Amino acid sequence: MVLAGRFCVDRYEAHLVELRPGGAASVHPHHLRPVAGASYVAANAKRVFPQGYISRLESEAACGVAGKRLCSRVEWQLACHGTASPPASAARRCNSGKEHLLALMFKQPFHYDAHFNSPELNKTAGFLAHTGEYEACESEIGAHDMVGNLHEWVSDTVSRALIVQLESDGVRRQWQPSQVGNGTFMGGFYSTSGEHGPGCLFTTIAHEPAYHDYSTGFRCCKAI
Repeated sequence: MVLAGRFCVDRYEAHLVELRPGGAASVHPHHLRPVAGASYVAANAKRVFPQGYISRLESEAACGVAGKRLCSRVEWQLACHGTASPPASAARRCNSGKEHLLALMFKQPFHYDAHFNSPELNKTAGFLAHTGEYEACESEIGAHDMVGNLHEWVSDTVSRALIVQLESDGVRRQWQPSQVGNGTFMGGFYSTSGEHGPGCLFTTIAHEPAYHDYSTGFRCCKAI
């Protein structure tokens, strides 16, 4: 982890390690959904594929097993761009702005389980990157891939105040459906280019905490 003010944040996006009876452990395949009833711990390391297809609820549980927690939105943004405004070149240094793989691989109408959660998406070469692969995609505190690669869940539940803030903060965003009680994820993924805000300010509030698809990942924080 790296230090960011009064908390620490994982240097890399998380992958899952499955814990089995008797102390056995193995890395969960990044392109597969977590298995219901299995026990996972969040891990982060360089040059591994991060875990997609994960919900906020599952992310929170994996961070908890690791003795950590999901970052808040404020913490996540501080770790991403520090106390200064994010540089305009941030997205160009990161794994973002690629073609939308979902549309390349499948024809509409898209279906949630068969298409948005297809294991083939994050197995396709040239799209999801290993953690730290884009070496210049590093925040001022040393956290990697906070822009692009995978969306990252944070702990914030959407409130009316957050919706109003996003509508009035001067950041150009495409309209997105939202409702109080949704979850929040940050940073964009490999096929975004700023639709919901630039770089570290990219914020998605359109999905419930149990939502997951090929683009959703996470990292953990810990108080000091």
